Order: sequence, then C-alpha cells, then structure tokens
Amino acid sequence: MSPTGSVPGRAGVRLRRLIGELVKFGAVGGLGVLVNLGVFNLCRAATGLAVVRCSVVATVVAIAFNYVGLRYFTYRDRQRGGRARELTLFAVFSAVGLVIENGVLFAATYGLGWNGPLQSNVIKFLGIGVATLFRFWSYRTLVFRLPEPAPAVSTEPVDSAGPPAARRRDADQPVR
Repeated sequence: MSPTGSVPGRAGVRLRRLIGELVKFGAVGGLGVLVNLGVFNLCRAATGLAVVRCSVVATVVAIAFNYVGLRYFTYRDRQRGGRARELTLFAVFSAVGLVIENGVLFAATYGLGWNGPLQSNVIKFLGIGVATLFRFWSYRTLVFRLPEPAPAVSTEPVDSAGPPAARRRDADQPVR
C-alpha cells in the first residue's frame, strides 16, 4: 500500500475496475431480483401453478431482463464479436443458475415442507443469492470477456537505410 492507503499501480487499477464492475453487476442484478420476485409473486397469485414452476417462469423473465442490462450497461466495454457465442454461453450459464436457484427452492418446498408465501420468498431470495455467485463468475470470465490485448508494439527504432547488412557497414568505410 502507498502512504495514502491506496493500492499502487496495476493492482489498484484492477481493483477499481473490479469494484466498478461489481457495482454495475449489483445494480442490474438488484433490478433483476425485483423482476424475479415480482413475476414470481404475480404468477403465484394469478395462476394455479406450483411454487417451483412459478419460480422457473420468473427466473426466465429475469434472465432476459438481466441479459439486456449486463450487455448494454455492465459489460458494454467488452467484446461484441460472436453474438451467437455470447448468447449461447449466457443461456447455458443462466440455465445452470436457474437450476441452482430453483433447486434450493425445490429442496425447501418439497424436502422441508416450507411452502408458505413468506417462506417461499425467503428461500427463493437465498437461491437467487447462491446462483448469483456462480453467474457473476461465469458471465465475467466466460461470456462477457475482456477485449483481447493489443499486440505488443516494438520500441526498437526503425532504420530506413536498407537491409540489416547495409546498416552494419561502418560509416568510415567506402561504399563499393
């Protein structure tokens, strides 16, 4: 650490970038949680679907919402080539997150018998939290990758005097 208490150099830049990314991911994710819980409760109140089915519907709606927020806000500076690849990976890792999130709810509902409205919301929220850890890691490292670093530029001066053999001649020697 420097005398001012900040992290020096590249580590400081990486830490600030990670914190900024976490804040943006959290903002999109926070809104996604509201969408998820809102659709979940609306589905439970308006339909006769089982708790976990309503949760899956809500999770799918939140995944679509989150993709837009992550692509155009959190990771807008990341690579944009290969949209099909990005969408495929996002769908695969989102599906894994869906299984994690709803697996927690399924275990609590059918394994422990916790299926009251408050219990379902608390367990769903916990499932979202566990799945979010997985999603953050997978989205940032595998889906929305950092741009490839620019190729290294040579700092060696360019000599336009000709091929290397011609440049090696001593200036005092006569040219033949």
